[in-house]
Amino acid sequence: MNYAQIRQYDVANGPGIRCTFFVTGCSLHCKNCFNEEYQNPNFGQKWTDEETEKIIEYLKQDEIDGLTILGGEPFESCDDLIQVISKIKENTDKTIWIFSGYTYENLMKKENCKKLIELCDVLVDGRFVEELKDLRLKFRGSSNQRLINIKKSTPDKVVLINEDEL
Repeated sequence: MNYAQIRQYDVANGPGIRCTFFVTGCSLHCKNCFNEEYQNPNFGQKWTDEETEKIIEYLKQDEIDGLTILGGEPFESCDDLIQVISKIKENTDKTIWIFSGYTYENLMKKENCKKLIELCDVLVDGRFVEELKDLRLKFRGSSNQRLINIKKSTPDKVVLINEDEL
């Protein structure tokens, strides 16, 4: 798995101050994607145990509220992310948000994607759709995208988060 960047402090991709990282590789090619160069799976640097340890150290800081994983498309690196997130969860108890252009329903049909989802707390799902772009939305770019409470959802029922509560 490659990554494009790690941000120690990020206030744009989830509530509070978050640590974020952006994996590369995405086959969806949404029109006007905000990270078009991250679609290339060879862009960026190879993820190593050193990056995982760096994230864990960032998350141990009191001012950091949680971790957010973006891309590219994180679910195109499921197996690698399962290992990374499992190690992070062994060492911290901060919330984990993950973004995907795929829908929750489609991701839950694939065993490795389902396993990755279950390691996280919130999924922001759905492709970015230029015609539905809305700059007033919190933590997403178009109105079709959803904020999903993973811990309250089941494979058959999606529980959304009210963005006003964030």
